Amino acid sequence: QLRLVESGGGLAQAGGSLRLSCAASGLSLQYYAIAWFRQAPGKEREEGVSCISGSGGITKYADSVKGRSTISRDNAKNTVFLQMNSLKPEDTAVYYCAAVRHYSGTLELLWADPEQYDYWGQGTQVTVSS
Repeated sequence: QLRLVESGGGLAQAGGSLRLSCAASGLSLQYYAIAWFRQAPGKEREEGVSCISGSGGITKYADSVKGRSTISRDNAKNTVFLQMNSLKPEDTAVYYCAAVRHYSGTLELLWADPEQYDYWGQGTQVTVSS
């Protein structure tokens, strides 16, 4: 069983940066594609933010964070990171990491669909003040 734990959230000012971490235990993360989702206050559905394949060779970004965020992974440490720069108040949300075994052709198209993922962390709160 794969267990995911997010950390690194907190309060930041607009224009600032945060680095979120998703630490895995239970299984080796190298076989899993990892995505970051976020759920903003008052919204029911999570928004796909970014995704990375098991090898790290494929990355995806939502338009809302493209150019401001970088997803990376350290499989030796069983951890995936999301570096977020130039933060905006609209980035305020609970951020979740999610995992699915293998980066498939389906995930290439549907990486931002929460239904594609089998494992989820508990989330970390990011609050950006203006």
